[in-house]
Amino acid sequence: MPAAISAQQPLAVEAGAKVLMSGGNAIDAAVTAALVQAVVTPQMCGIGGYAVINLHLAGEAVSLGIDAPALAGALVQDDMWVDELIRPNPGGWGYFLKGNVNEAGYTSVCTPGSVKMFASLLDRWGTIDFGQAAEPAIRTAHDGFVVSDSLAVGWKRSNQYWEGMSLRDYIRSNAEASRIYLREDGQPYDTGEILRNPDYADSLSHIVQHGSEDFYHGQLMERMTSDLAANGSFVTRQDFEQYRMREDASVRGSYRGHSVTSATPPHGGPTLIAILNILEEYDLAAMGHNSADYIYTVGLAMKAAFADRNPHMADTDFEDVPLDWMMSHERAVFWRERIDSGQPIDPDPSQPETPHTTHLSVIDAQGNCVSLTHSLGASSGVITPGLGFMYNNSMVNFHPLPGHPNSIAPGKGRTTGMTPTIVYSKESPNRDAQPLLVLGAPGATRIITSVLQVILNVIDFGMDIERAVHAPRFDCQLDAITCQRRIPIWVLDEVTKRHPAAHIPYSHGGLALVHALHIDPLTGALSGAADTGNEGMAVVV
Repeated sequence: MPAAISAQQPLAVEAGAKVLMSGGNAIDAAVTAALVQAVVTPQMCGIGGYAVINLHLAGEAVSLGIDAPALAGALVQDDMWVDELIRPNPGGWGYFLKGNVNEAGYTSVCTPGSVKMFASLLDRWGTIDFGQAAEPAIRTAHDGFVVSDSLAVGWKRSNQYWEGMSLRDYIRSNAEASRIYLREDGQPYDTGEILRNPDYADSLSHIVQHGSEDFYHGQLMERMTSDLAANGSFVTRQDFEQYRMREDASVRGSYRGHSVTSATPPHGGPTLIAILNILEEYDLAAMGHNSADYIYTVGLAMKAAFADRNPHMADTDFEDVPLDWMMSHERAVFWRERIDSGQPIDPDPSQPETPHTTHLSVIDAQGNCVSLTHSLGASSGVITPGLGFMYNNSMVNFHPLPGHPNSIAPGKGRTTGMTPTIVYSKESPNRDAQPLLVLGAPGATRIITSVLQVILNVIDFGMDIERAVHAPRFDCQLDAITCQRRIPIWVLDEVTKRHPAAHIPYSHGGLALVHALHIDPLTGALSGAADTGNEGMAVVV
């Protein structure tokens, strides 16, 4: 059996592919690629961030889920931002706070978990050590890399998701970030220019030399927590020392005889499975792909599942999330009846998330499969002097007022749309052990709806993986069904006779960027695809 990898950053894909070609397994390749991703897309992911993985180990019947969340610091209080509230976002996504205190700077930082995740994966299942996995990232950070067009454009673009803040603004809010990521003229690096970050290389080298636990208990921890404390962060030394990952079987459902596993709460897996439950009784193929009937039906199923998700999804270590109810077939019947009758579906507002996350999918020659999503949110912009890497800004994802399941609490994780997913083949004699699809995406809660459509494209419409990933997509969570521009206007005109629908200003991208791999259930042949909304690539080796 060959091996394959798909991700958003070609340099990271190449690094992971080289590991696979040299005999490394999917875990080795995933960590290697993830560390390179952190260097070349420094505000999407990094060792100051968090990660969730859906892992299928060859020969096992059920995939394993591991969550290394960004956790609120010990100094937070549930009512600390009541007086900072300006108003709810009129678009229904979160709340605006004075001074962007939950979005940028030291007060937006949560305790990071990515280093714990990557080191643990290699220790338990890898065939290489952290030093070998980190070598390409260290070299790339030290020697520099060519700034991609998407990275340069991202720094120049005004932020359509938040009020007033762009990726460039996060950098400019911190002197150390400005020193590294702005040229002498005060502008971000442009397409084709070389960007070096030797401080990041030194931090990775320090972890290699002193071990990953130094990040949580040693010199690196001391440098980070001293800086965080001096600048009003809620994250403490104790938060680093007591940090623990969460491990469980991935949340599990089914669709037309295929087992589907994905990320547990507070992530996107339960919502994905709830949508699939609603859609299973519809003959989607008979409607026609991206027909008006199809877009209306799938769009309303999305909206229904988010109507359950938004008021209830939370960290299960702190809240009683009605997971069985959300994913039950009885709840799916309720929503189908409501959709078919034309009754309105009115989701509560959702907490904001940014699309500045990243993902990679890997399959190795032994049949191990990795679906890994990791992120900084949009990054806090904060870099501890001399360390080179940004911290996450995950405080923005909490509800800023007390009394909500997703309200702030010390040590609590907040909701995300991260949905690393594995779909199993029903054509195998032991379907629980034979993956069919390994996929995921960056893109906030739009991850859920984009991953959904790739699954439907393969299972209901028989598309190969490239067609399934590249086909036009749409999303519906709060109000209108929003569609990529490649869906024709006459189709939207038909949809709007039943439900509001509108184009987004993107033909490709603008939603989540799916990166997927497919295993032929009969021949074992591998194929892959990277979303055309960005510069990703898929490689079979």
